[in-house]
Order: sequence, then structure tokens, then C-alpha cells
Amino acid sequence: MSWRVERGQHWAILGPNGCGKTSLLKALTAYMTPTRGTIDLLGHRFGESDWRDLRTHIGLVTSAVHHLIPPGEPAIETVISGKYAQLDLWGRVSLADRRRARNILRAVAAAHLAEREWLLLSQGERQRILVGRALMARPRLLILDEPCAGLDPVAREHFLQFLDGLARRPGAATLVLVTHHLEELMPAFSHVLVMKAGRVVAAGPRKDVLTARLLGAVFGARARLARRGGRWQASFTAHQRHLF
Repeated sequence: MSWRVERGQHWAILGPNGCGKTSLLKALTAYMTPTRGTIDLLGHRFGESDWRDLRTHIGLVTSAVHHLIPPGEPAIETVISGKYAQLDLWGRVSLADRRRARNILRAVAAAHLAEREWLLLSQGERQRILVGRALMARPRLLILDEPCAGLDPVAREHFLQFLDGLARRPGAATLVLVTHHLEELMPAFSHVLVMKAGRVVAAGPRKDVLTARLLGAVFGARARLARRGGRWQASFTAHQRHLF
């Protein structure tokens, strides 16, 4: 595959289960080593730079870390841990870090959760805290791996509106969103990468890539697209199969 992301673009990655979306993210963050090819990220090439340091410039929001956060850790400490790309924060926390974390919590509409323990946070609250954690390091790239999984419809809409506002801020980090749901592509997402079976099927501006024919071929079903208020909706008619 070949993929290039430019500054100022915000991308969504679409594709069926098993197509390679998560593997791509793992390769970008050096949790999976490619057998061939090159990865250049933020001006550094994989294998020639210390990816541990580079990770401090990349924000990653994924439910895969939920079980790694201590149940009794206050939300503010979870946010601060993002500065050091560290889970289960240890060591002394500076007043400057605490002030910045509180400012970030206000920005993600979670100031009231500062002292609440991780165990007592709802799924939607946890996602906001993880976004805050990612922002703590002032990332240039923010990767969101299915951040709406497990959210109820209202919580999901609140979170998506928050993401759209985040992408529109001056000097915002580049956002890369992995999702299965077309309606989660907020207007701020300018580009789309579509994958199938480990390969890129299409990549480019959203208006050029999103077609019913392409999505139908990728997901193996008849697709219909509709656009309302800058948001896309998709419906699929699966091929009938005999179950018995």
C-alpha cells in the first residue's frame, strides 16, 4: 500500500473487519514492524529514528488501553500521563502539568471529572479523558481507533461534534479516524482511505472517494448513500444466504 497525509488534512479510514486498519495504525506507531517498504512520519524514517521519542508527538485514542489504566487513577493523572507516553503514571507531578491538564479537561468538557477515578467513568467520559491524554503532549498527529465503539447514540453524537470542533481549531493536529460507520465522518474530515484485504482500494478527497459503487464492492453488498447537512449516511442490502 502507499498512502500520504499532508498537513491540514483530516482523514477517515474505512473498510470491513480484517482489512488491515488496525495493523496499519500499529505500523505507524511502531508497535508492528513492516517486513518491507518505508514509513516516514513527521519528518522521521522508521528504523533511523527513535520511535519511542516520536510517539510523544503522536496522540493515540483506542479502547485497547482501557484495561491498562489503574482503576483508582484520577482522570487528571490519566491526562497528565499522556505527556510522558506512559500508562500508570508514577513520579512527582509538577504544578505546571496539573494546570495544563485542567485546561485540557475544560477544553474537552470534562473539567468536572478531574478527580473521578477511572473505574467510575462512563464509556463516553473515558473517551474524552483519552482524547485529553492524547492532547497533553501537544501532538502533531492524533489517531482515533474506533473511538465511538460502545457509546450510546447521544454520547456518540456529542463526541463527534467535539471531534469536529477539535479539527477546526487553529493549529489543530492532523486527525486520522478509523471507523466502520459512514455517519461518523464529520464535515471536518476532508479525505478518506478505503481498504480491503490489506490493500488500498481508494484514497483522496472525500467527495471523490465516497461512492455507492465503491463501498458496495468493498463491503460486498448493495450500497446506497445519502448526504444531509454535510453528513453522509449509508445503507446496505446484504446478499441473502441460506442459513439452514
